[in-house]
Amino acid sequence: MKRNKYSAGAVKFSFWFLEFRKEVQMLASGKSFDEIKKLNEEENIFGASTPARAKMIYSTVTARIKSLDESFYQLFLESDVSTQKLFALAGTLAHDTLFFDFVYEVVREKLIIGGNTLTDADFNIYFKNKQEQHEEVEKLTEATVKRLARSYKTQLFEAGLLDDNSRALERQIIKPVLDPVLKHWLDDYGYGQIAKAMEGIR
Repeated sequence: MKRNKYSAGAVKFSFWFLEFRKEVQMLASGKSFDEIKKLNEEENIFGASTPARAKMIYSTVTARIKSLDESFYQLFLESDVSTQKLFALAGTLAHDTLFFDFVYEVVREKLIIGGNTLTDADFNIYFKNKQEQHEEVEKLTEATVKRLARSYKTQLFEAGLLDDNSRALERQIIKPVLDPVLKHWLDDYGYGQIAKAMEGIR
């Protein structure tokens, strides 16, 4: 799995599952990325509030899809919604290395030792450690770190890995049961670390 440079771009991004699914459906039906880009510009296919937002959604969702081997298209379309969301999460984690490392180093480790809660302290410790180790993360302001934490929580909730009690100081981690088709695909195409991150296994 390719590791991209650490980025705080997630402060502006959503999970965008419906948009991810729509683009995969269009790709599976034979449309190219360029054709989808043009449709997005001309017809606002994702229902974005502004042209700039439409461009951001397309570029982010496309980057997530391209982070996965295209062989997942048909498997995705044949899967139930919960598995489709995990495919979308896999694309997000493959694209966003800072988010992937959080899920792998924090969420996975908690599940391994039997922990099932996520707190603000978990985020603070994670980002503090990264800021001490990586110059690009060191530059992040406290406000940006807080926004990243909110974004990560929202995306994990929408993917089905976190409870919906958004006002709680502690959020319950929901360990997903990976469909064997998804698990085998992740392992076979070099995304085994993502499967381990989701399942909470060594």
